[in-house]
Amino acid sequence: MLQRAVASRVALVPTVFRFFIVVAILAGIAFAGVFALATLVEPQPREMTVTIPSSRLPSK
Repeated sequence: MLQRAVASRVALVPTVFRFFIVVAILAGIAFAGVFALATLVEPQPREMTVTIPSSRLPSK
């Protein structure tokens, strides 16, 4: 009876190997998403204006 309870409990615990496989698959999906965004999406260039306060400019 005790062996059956221990065996069923051990079967429910995920192994380290299974954990690493799941992490590797998720990392691969994330890498594929970043790679697809970097290669397929073209950014649109546009003008940018930044206002600098006069207090940050060097005084003469």
